[in-house]
Amino acid sequence: MTPTSLPGVLIVEPKIYGDDRGFFLETYHLERFRDLGIPDLFVQDNQSRSQRGVLRGLHFQEPAQQGKLVRCSRGAIFDVAVDIRVGSPDFSKWFAIELSDKDQRMLWVPPGFAHGFLALTDDCDVTYKCTAFYDPPSEQGIIWNDPDVGIRWPIAEPKLSTKDAVAPRLKDAPVLPSYRAG
Repeated sequence: MTPTSLPGVLIVEPKIYGDDRGFFLETYHLERFRDLGIPDLFVQDNQSRSQRGVLRGLHFQEPAQQGKLVRCSRGAIFDVAVDIRVGSPDFSKWFAIELSDKDQRMLWVPPGFAHGFLALTDDCDVTYKCTAFYDPPSEQGIIWNDPDVGIRWPIAEPKLSTKDAVAPRLKDAPVLPSYRAG
């Protein structure tokens, strides 16, 4: 486990056992992950497949906040977490990492952070465990290229869903009282 520049956002590097037949790794172990500070209650697993250039995000839920343990099981992604906790000293700051099937690293994105990713390869599979169920009325988003956040995406014109293309800037996003610090 490696801390990142955003408190609470963690890089998880699993031990991979490989030989000439392939490899094996644990993608989740309750006690080990709990010891790393990752919650022990996941209620939903999700998977998406994307083509190169597809950008999904930046998503979060309010009030049904979700933590996400994200892994790219096929291909490679540019994975991003943005601190959206009003009052946090890291509010609007972001962290990004490449996740791929080569090293099988995972990113823990706790509640209070928006999450998004860009597919860097074709047929890119992303799987993630969630600490809360998907709740359509709680679904929120921030525009991927918000100049106040300033994410340096490795693409100028990604492929976006209609919903993601019209997401608000962080300064115009709904008030997030449950993220307020203190």
